[in-house]
Amino acid sequence: MTLKEAGLTEDKLIKMYETMLMARRLDERMWLLNRSGKIPFTISGQGQETAQIGAAFAFDLDKDYALPYYRDLAVVLAFGMTAKDIMLSAFAKAEDPNSGGRQMPAHFGQKSNRIVTQSSPVTTQFPHAAGIGLAAKMAGDDIAIYASTGEGSSNQGDFHEGINFASVHKLPVVFVIHNNQYAISVPASKQYAAEKLSDRALGYGIPGERVDGSNLGEVYAAFKRAADRARNGEGPTLIETVSYRFTPHSSDDDDSSYRSREEVDEAKGKDPLKIFQAELLEEGYLTEEKIAEIEKSIAKEVNEATDYAESAAYAEPESSLLYVYDEEANS
Repeated sequence: MTLKEAGLTEDKLIKMYETMLMARRLDERMWLLNRSGKIPFTISGQGQETAQIGAAFAFDLDKDYALPYYRDLAVVLAFGMTAKDIMLSAFAKAEDPNSGGRQMPAHFGQKSNRIVTQSSPVTTQFPHAAGIGLAAKMAGDDIAIYASTGEGSSNQGDFHEGINFASVHKLPVVFVIHNNQYAISVPASKQYAAEKLSDRALGYGIPGERVDGSNLGEVYAAFKRAADRARNGEGPTLIETVSYRFTPHSSDDDDSSYRSREEVDEAKGKDPLKIFQAELLEEGYLTEEKIAEIEKSIAKEVNEATDYAESAAYAEPESSLLYVYDEEANS
């Protein structure tokens, strides 16, 4: 599907490109910071940005809710997080809006932008999304909810419980499986026997759709249909995006033990970011000069965010006792 067929405006396409590029450049910077010993851990979404941006921009970014999983950097940027927010989290500084430096990086959460924090046990955000959906339905709120996970995590019990409850009660949630073909060190062939994970929707009596995660128009159109359906009271949808994870599972993983460099290099030759950029050039939405201008602006923002976060203060040691027990009860 072309960008024009998806009904995307020029302004929206440029914003999508800028956000996607910011996600990639921040991701790359955090890998460099980790390898230089400046941050302890990072987990990447390189190769999945088109799927994430196509999904996020189908929602109303001023009122809808996002319950992302740990690779969803592009999603949380679309919903309003900044480069500085991300870097403060990576450096575990006191100003980190996600958790004040208490959580691991990529455990996104920001109340002001309706990004609901996740826990380290995977897919627990699915029942949370159903709960928010139920509250919205009871209150008559006109919202839709994005809730995502990876293909490995889709085998957890919380996945079933969240989707089943939302399906029974026709709640306004769009459930997403971002299938990057590897769950840590285990390939998809050893994770599930189904031909398509989107077929699991049949068991819940809801629509299921599988989309090419490198085709922004196709991703956006699928999520727009699902978000509209949720907002119209028709209940949830399950969407599977298919992409490829360029990096190891995390900065602590050695992916050479389970996949070849040739396989990774072949996938990188079909980089969704480059595909989207080429589409924008071909259809006249971008010029080489505009691309260079955007790159320069993003590089400046990433550098400033890195410098700020690196020099920011850590939380006081005494603050580690906060939020563990009820303060009033123990005062």
